[in-house]
Amino acid sequence: ADFFAPQHSANSSKACCVPENPRGGREAGSYDPCLPAIRIPRRVLKGGSHLCAPNYCRRYRPAARHPQPVDSSTSHIGFRCIARERRRS
Repeated sequence: ADFFAPQHSANSSKACCVPENPRGGREAGSYDPCLPAIRIPRRVLKGGSHLCAPNYCRRYRPAARHPQPVDSSTSHIGFRCIARERRRS
């Protein structure tokens, strides 16, 4: 849900200590500086995808973050659900 910023602000708390989200940048600061005429906000995209390989994809690490334009979709990014077996007594 966070708007992308190249870095967190100097006064932002550590991720473990933030009482509420989002803590990302502001919409106005999320625009791509390489395309100043195109004003499409970008949000934070975290992690890699099943298409990534460690030898070429910088988003392979789960902690990696990168900007994703809000008008672009991805079919290869998702999330994993885990289920724990219930212990039988």
